[in-house]
Amino acid sequence: MASKLQAGQYYSLPVERIVTPGAYLRYEGEDVLLPNRFLPEGVQKGDEVEVFIYHDSENRLIATTQKPHAIVGEFAYLKVLSTSPQGAFVDWGLTKDLFVPRSQQREPMREGRSYLLYLYRDEQTGRVAATEWFDKLLKKTGEGLEVLQPVQLIVYRKTPIGYSVIADHTYEAVIHDADAVVPLRVGQQLQGFIKLVREDGKIDVVPGKPGYAKVTDEAQRILDLLKAHKGILPYTDKSDPEDIYAFFGVSKKVFKMAIGNLYKQRLIDILPGGIQLLAAAD
Repeated sequence: MASKLQAGQYYSLPVERIVTPGAYLRYEGEDVLLPNRFLPEGVQKGDEVEVFIYHDSENRLIATTQKPHAIVGEFAYLKVLSTSPQGAFVDWGLTKDLFVPRSQQREPMREGRSYLLYLYRDEQTGRVAATEWFDKLLKKTGEGLEVLQPVQLIVYRKTPIGYSVIADHTYEAVIHDADAVVPLRVGQQLQGFIKLVREDGKIDVVPGKPGYAKVTDEAQRILDLLKAHKGILPYTDKSDPEDIYAFFGVSKKVFKMAIGNLYKQRLIDILPGGIQLLAAAD
């Protein structure tokens, strides 16, 4: 009888019994082993444990408390550890490496290089595998998305107008060069938000947090950085945008708004060559 447990996802399962090799966890009448090396200290029968399910080298379903870089249905930028005529093995954060069949590679993968991959469950074997052929899986229109909605982004590729990115492991979107602030790299993960859903459904996104929520966060971060650097930082609204981004991780626009707010609150002073923490902010 086929297992009701599915590889490639998380479950919260109760401990059915403790045995020499580890603990058996129960799911709808079937048991799965959580080996001793992954067993949390002090776990007893009846305790619930969050585990990830995958197949071991003998094709048995096994549980682990390790956290993979991605689960089935998600994208990840993963490094190739070894290759063979049948495919490639990539590091996905577990002791057992993830297989990318040769048929699922755009070109033969090279050991040591990293690739953007989509994780799926093979229909015949039930095992987790990965593919580079995921273009058709991405939604090209933003139906249901709202302007300023936060999204998690993965950079997909460079384009003539900016960067093609994957939003929330579901949508294909664009970060325009004007919104990128500094160059991005394929596989980079970052937080962003919906800037615009165009009439044709295409999605524009921007890195960072929307509006004043971001400014508020960054204002506090600037205060923290000032305290950590003896109350003075050599950055102002005249500083180079790339220098600001390299140090603070935000655009010059957000930086200017944040220090403006801090100045109005009399928490900092803006000097010709930098910003200075005032005593009221200590």
